[in-house]
Amino acid sequence: MEMVKTLFRNNIRQYGMIIALAAIVVFFQILSDGILLKPLNVTNIIQQQSYILILAIGMVIVIICGHIDLSVGSVAAFVGAVAAVMMVHYDVPFWLAIVLCLLLGALVGAWQGFWIAYVRIPSFIVTLAGMLLFRGLTMIVLNGQSIAPFPKEFQYMSTGFFRDVFSGSGLHLLSVVIGLVLTAVIVVNDIRSRRTQKKYGFEVVPLPWFVLKLVGIAAVINLFVYLLAQYKGIPFILILLFVLVVAYTFVMNRTVFGRHVYAIGGNEKAARLSGVRTKRVTFWVFVNMGVLAALSGLVYAARLNAGTPKAGVNFELDAIAASFIGGASMSGGIGTVIGAIVGGLFMGVMNNGMSLLGIGVDWQQGIKGIVLLLAVAFDIYNKNKSS
Repeated sequence: MEMVKTLFRNNIRQYGMIIALAAIVVFFQILSDGILLKPLNVTNIIQQQSYILILAIGMVIVIICGHIDLSVGSVAAFVGAVAAVMMVHYDVPFWLAIVLCLLLGALVGAWQGFWIAYVRIPSFIVTLAGMLLFRGLTMIVLNGQSIAPFPKEFQYMSTGFFRDVFSGSGLHLLSVVIGLVLTAVIVVNDIRSRRTQKKYGFEVVPLPWFVLKLVGIAAVINLFVYLLAQYKGIPFILILLFVLVVAYTFVMNRTVFGRHVYAIGGNEKAARLSGVRTKRVTFWVFVNMGVLAALSGLVYAARLNAGTPKAGVNFELDAIAASFIGGASMSGGIGTVIGAIVGGLFMGVMNNGMSLLGIGVDWQQGIKGIVLLLAVAFDIYNKNKSS
């Protein structure tokens, strides 16, 4: 039991947010008379929050590295505008437009990364300038007007669903199968990981708690997939998010680059003296953020079916809030991709739940601000307590 307490204490932010997410889901499910977890509403939450979750993945890496990016909303809007001009006005094939827009996002990230990493201008200033610059460029590209509609194939990336090859009546059987396969993969991977830890003498969670954890994971995954299967099945954007989460979790936890990002955020001088090429790593962190901001802009434009000057407003604030609520530290060096996703889902459920209850946007903004303040205060409290 003491081991479990120690494990929870060492991961209190991450476990705490998962518990908080579960609690807020139950809370709004009760208050909304069961509307929150209706299949259509669950699908809407995923699609509405997808572009924020994409940004949160990049933002948490920027924050772990000890920086901040205020420009991502404007970059998303700018890339969406460029995509609209290419596809609607010049009939560029949608796949080519996507590739070119992602490259454009990389160039934007490289531009900002150069000033931050090599010229040593604080990221707050550089990205604040970028926020103004790319918002202005968005207005210029669109000439102050919305451009629509996009090709159906492009809209599919945000609003499309996988076709049920099993042709289930009333239930999307392909989604159920995918949920079962995913459950099996996670269970087998966790069992192998536990065996490896025991083999090398690491302390592991007691077997009953381990089994309880696996049962809980399997129940959540299959309940979630079952809800989706009752509507149209798994949306394409959910698979894209899953791939991004797996890829970036691997990069941050299992690669030299990921360890260097944590090292720079923890203590940049010490990292540099240890041989870490801090300037190069910081530069690529912002290039990556530019690509993900571009992807977020494309997903938002595809969902809206238009390139619009008002796209991306406050996206950066939602992504930053998701990262901090999910366990990232203001001082850098701490945070996880999974935590940012949990934080983003927390914000999404809270937004959706408050809308279902008829709470106005003004009150929603105020409540989100209080939640963010409490999350950062909790981080500082834990840091002071441990020191």
